[in-house]
Amino acid sequence: QVQLVESGGGSVQAGGSLRLSCAAAGSISSINAMGWYRQAPGKQRERVAIITRGGTTNYADSVKGRFTISRDNAKNTVYLQMNSLKPEDTAVYYCNAERIVSSYWGQGTQVTVSS
Repeated sequence: QVQLVESGGGSVQAGGSLRLSCAAAGSISSINAMGWYRQAPGKQRERVAIITRGGTTNYADSVKGRFTISRDNAKNTVYLQMNSLKPEDTAVYYCNAERIVSSYWGQGTQVTVSS
């Protein structure tokens, strides 16, 4: 089992920044990749960014150049630095951990960007 606890959401004006954190606990040695997803009202959940065990990162086109995913192995924590935020970034952001045969989700944290 893997437990994920997110923090760092909030409200910000367009152009502002936020940093999300996701602390992992449990069977973390078997995690292959961690990522951030988001879901806006009335829309499907979409992947925002992922980072693999090897450190490879991948971003959705809509956030490239604005968001950065990183990790602190000593703290078992993954971060999502979000800069130049836009109103369309408003959503509930979820942390995800992938193992070979299972996937785990955090409880979600709300990010609201006002124009």
